[in-house]
Amino acid sequence: MNWVYWVKLYESKFQAGCLAKRMEEDWWIYGYECPQEVEVFRSQKGRFGVRYLL
Repeated sequence: MNWVYWVKLYESKFQAGCLAKRMEEDWWIYGYECPQEVEVFRSQKGRFGVRYLL
């Protein structure tokens, strides 16, 4: 399986964590498929992003 990366990067880990939690809990509201795993990662430039497995 491959990771799917969310398009936007965030300045703080808190912002990325909020998106990750929202994806875990509210996936059915927004029409996403249920992610198996959601993870916050740090890019090489120091910004934070979200990636997930379907």
